[in-house]
Amino acid sequence: MIGWLAATLGAASLVGMPVAAPLTAVACKPVSAADRLGEPWWAARHAALLAQIAAHADPDVVLIGDSITQNYDKSELPDENFRPTWERFYAPRHALNLGFSGDTTANLLWRLRNGELNGIAPKAAVLLIGTNDTAKAVSAGATVCGINAVIAEIQRQLPKTRVLLLGVLPSDISAEKSATDAAVNAALAARYRHDRRVTYRDVGAVFRRGDGTLDTTLFYDPRLTDRHARALHPDTQGQTRMAEAIEPTLARMLDAAGRAPHP
Repeated sequence: MIGWLAATLGAASLVGMPVAAPLTAVACKPVSAADRLGEPWWAARHAALLAQIAAHADPDVVLIGDSITQNYDKSELPDENFRPTWERFYAPRHALNLGFSGDTTANLLWRLRNGELNGIAPKAAVLLIGTNDTAKAVSAGATVCGINAVIAEIQRQLPKTRVLLLGVLPSDISAEKSATDAAVNAALAARYRHDRRVTYRDVGAVFRRGDGTLDTTLFYDPRLTDRHARALHPDTQGQTRMAEAIEPTLARMLDAAGRAPHP
């Protein structure tokens, strides 16, 4: 894979926003794909999606990613009720949900190489991946190389599909992860700035307060009664904000009117 351009973030303009450490230009080595077939639910979801694609292979949009994307299958009130957002923005476009909880870029790459794009020709693909890489202390450079490999695979199999690449969403897992995520996003913004087939968007601002600090009330993890985890997964309101933020770009990519009716 060709090298990607060096990227940096300058001083943070808002309090609480991480500053990305400079990334030097590197040449990405071939990225290895890794399955999770030893996890029954993961293997079953992969098989079910292959069957769904074979039976109904006409999505206008595919949403590709990890648990934040898979969450659109949930309708658990009040914090994890994502189906209304799906029905509002994506169901009318015959969207396909290719999100798998816990997936890294390597896991996603395996899925794409093993049938999850077979026989479809969507107009657009929305890609959100990478947070599980950086949560496992994978470097910013390696995470970007993994995302690049995923995009290259999408482009290889779907040469007419436009990609809407989302930056890694903010979290409060750790200061180290936030800094790595910021470096990843800066590198992606530089790499795809002038790419005609890939549009990069960082929608992290919708999860921040006016002073730039993370609004953890827009994530359901801290309210989980079993562990009160750190903020990582957008809640019902946060997920809707994200969908609304990307809608104008997605609509332009689809050459369609935006789907943002009053609730």
